Amino acid sequence: MAAIIAKCWKSTMLFLGLAMMTWPAVAASATGQNVLTILCYHDIRDQVADSGDADLYAVNTERLVSFFDWLRESEFNVVSLDQVVAASEGERALPENPVLLTFDDGLKSVYTKLFPLLQAYDYPAVVAVVTSWVENSDTEVEYGAEIYTEDDFMTWDQIREISDSDLVEIASHSHDMHRGVLANPQGNTMAVAVTREYSMGDGQYEDDDVYRQRVREDLARSAELIEAHTGKAPRAVVWPYGEYNRITNELAEDVGMPVTFGLQGASQPFHEGMPLAGLERYLISDNPSLSDLAGKMRLPVPPTKRIVQVDLDYVYDKDPKQQRRNVDALISRMYRLQPDYIFLQAFADPDGNDAADAVYFPNRHMPMRANLFSRVAWQLYTRADVEVFSWMPVLAWQLPDPQQREALSLPSPEPGEVFRLDPTNVEARRIIAEIYEDLTASSWVYGLHFHDDAQLRETELPALHPGDPLARSQYLIDFTQELKHAAGRNRSKLKTSRNLYPMPVLKPESRNWFAQDLDQFLAAYDYITLMAMPWLEGSNTPKQWLESLVDAVRHHPGAMDKTIFQLQTVDWRTNSRTPGDELPDLMSFLESLGVRHLGYYPDDFILDRPPLPEVRPVISRDNFPYLKE
Repeated sequence: MAAIIAKCWKSTMLFLGLAMMTWPAVAASATGQNVLTILCYHDIRDQVADSGDADLYAVNTERLVSFFDWLRESEFNVVSLDQVVAASEGERALPENPVLLTFDDGLKSVYTKLFPLLQAYDYPAVVAVVTSWVENSDTEVEYGAEIYTEDDFMTWDQIREISDSDLVEIASHSHDMHRGVLANPQGNTMAVAVTREYSMGDGQYEDDDVYRQRVREDLARSAELIEAHTGKAPRAVVWPYGEYNRITNELAEDVGMPVTFGLQGASQPFHEGMPLAGLERYLISDNPSLSDLAGKMRLPVPPTKRIVQVDLDYVYDKDPKQQRRNVDALISRMYRLQPDYIFLQAFADPDGNDAADAVYFPNRHMPMRANLFSRVAWQLYTRADVEVFSWMPVLAWQLPDPQQREALSLPSPEPGEVFRLDPTNVEARRIIAEIYEDLTASSWVYGLHFHDDAQLRETELPALHPGDPLARSQYLIDFTQELKHAAGRNRSKLKTSRNLYPMPVLKPESRNWFAQDLDQFLAAYDYITLMAMPWLEGSNTPKQWLESLVDAVRHHPGAMDKTIFQLQTVDWRTNSRTPGDELPDLMSFLESLGVRHLGYYPDDFILDRPPLPEVRPVISRDNFPYLKE
């Protein structure tokens, strides 16, 4: 039999790290806007372990029945994809608290167990099938820890029968994209739909045209087979592993499937005219009990976040063996620390002047010091179980051509300031945007962390909104949003964070000197990383200084929910490490003041600074009291 490597959700816990998803609010928003909740199920079996089942994403039949019973009596209303589309087009409104049920992979249990339940409860659902798994009778599919054959999937006759019922809408789950493809020289495989395949033979990535053609042909083949066997052309794609980007959504629409589904665990406010590309779903895992599932849907717990910022310059080494040891040391430390996010340096700054001399990913404009970012980011995600933000400059790019660098730089930078390109220069903006686009073309990232170089003194570019620091601040914000848009061509739903100096918060008049404003940042980014570094600001009374900073932040509505207080582990005045117990003490102090999100920089993963036993209790998202080994 022909073997197809089709990693499904059990093995995908490592493949895409989905097991660490959290459950945000599902109920209607405080503004009264309706919120659409979409649930993602897979296999249904009579016997499923309460925890630790071989198939993490299988659910017990009895528990599914109890959940359907609860839905019938609750404030939630099960809706069809047809209702969602009609509401989006303004034909008729959705009921309050709508819930859409989706079932992935086209497993036999959809026909034998789910379909009778849908008929009994009169519940509609979306069923996504991988057409190559249905089409090829001699296919073996590696599905988690098991090898599945044609007997484990629905037949075309069964798919047509459930489609004819008008309760089930058949969606594409791709033809043959439910698998991984080689993504970098180190041998990592990533989701086919969003990855430019790397060739070990010539050391090149497939170009954009080949990538687009490959994805388009797959989607067209899947849609063709579904229509041929059901008589209905599919209008929706459920992306394998929830991985999609702007390109894949455009291609799906081109072949007649404008509705697409991701898998990032976020409910979505729903309104008339809302685009239906990239709808997010909750992944049902670990066979939840009714009380667990209902509780998560009704009683959201606002998450706190813990962040560590890491210099990739300290991972890089000219000796490949030493570099591998450095990567392993970093992964091991982060696995044991268990922060929520890593802000991972994607640019090279070996001279330490805060400007990028090179980058760690293939691109069109900057020297590549090493093709390293993709490898480290993916290993952090799959082995250390943490989400990775790419830490990138906004303006501080030292282009390799001296004449070009000079022509595109700020015409009148302040003495002693970091080198920056001119954000009002069209050519400079284009180059920077393309660097961001190239980053996500070759690397998986969860978000973007904008460096602290994005500032403009009042004497720099004096013709740009003179005397109006808020307008200058917004100008830089708008540029970072352009960069997010460029990076988003290849990666969906990127989160954003941006460094903010403390002085614009403590002394608002200093906004003239920074062109930064907390309230504007709150409206623009998912997180604001406030440089809560007392020694950097010349304070010798850190707790008193931090308390003043927290008080200042608290005066801005919503700021405590989005502000990361980032502490320093080095006193750069003396170039010495802060004592091992000082960072945990300051973090605990900040928590006592009501700070929710905490982080630190830098982390020395080689010398264990700050010491793991001291820092782990305050930086780890894991409440278990012992270190992971």
